[in-house]
Amino acid sequence: MKCIVIAAGYATRLGELTKNFPKPLLKIGDNTILGRMLDDIDRIPEIDEHIIITNHRFAPIFESWRQEQHYVKPVTIVDDGTETNDTRLGAVCDLLYAMDRLDLNDDMLVVAADNLLFFSFQEFVDFAREKQTSCIMCHEQPEIAKLQRTGVIVVDEAMKVLDMEEKPQNPKSHWAVPPFYIYLKKDLQLVRHSVENGCGKDAPGNLAHYMVEHTTMHAWPMSAGRFDIGSLDTYYEAVEKYGKN
Repeated sequence: MKCIVIAAGYATRLGELTKNFPKPLLKIGDNTILGRMLDDIDRIPEIDEHIIITNHRFAPIFESWRQEQHYVKPVTIVDDGTETNDTRLGAVCDLLYAMDRLDLNDDMLVVAADNLLFFSFQEFVDFAREKQTSCIMCHEQPEIAKLQRTGVIVVDEAMKVLDMEEKPQNPKSHWAVPPFYIYLKKDLQLVRHSVENGCGKDAPGNLAHYMVEHTTMHAWPMSAGRFDIGSLDTYYEAVEKYGKN
């Protein structure tokens, strides 16, 4: 299984802090946002490589960071060739670019690199192994306003996904979907042809929505929380809350 980190965005909401520096490599205490995530994922036996997709502006910074790391699994940096927010490929196209560039044909754990997580991805991988399907994560979100800004799923008693909507005005459930996914090898042809068949390009949730409509997927309820770093305020809050741990 490959760990694929989508990190090609320009984090414009963080202003000058990320104008010339990638958000995933911002420090939280003595580690980076990305480092905290990979410290966990690197311990998962099924994972055999970390692949980080970034843009041309930030690729040298990620490469310098890579050379300082000592993960058990190799780290590969993929440069998508873009240099501005206006010319970005979008998360789904970045994933397809890396799959094509590296000729990937393995199960994939696909993650966004702007969250602090308080559980292990091993639980998610174990769940996918049990279900033998591609999978997404979910968590209960009681606030309608927040559900209207994310993906929302409907599931059955076995956590099989019956329906998914992106940013619904009238959410059908309280199950929200964070940006963490497992796509099994048997579904990769669907992934490869998703955009040409109408899948949205920008948000990683667009691909999950497309896959729900074309194959069987299950949803793993997160066993603990996460902290989403989406703005300057939330970054500084994360530094204050978790940088001392």
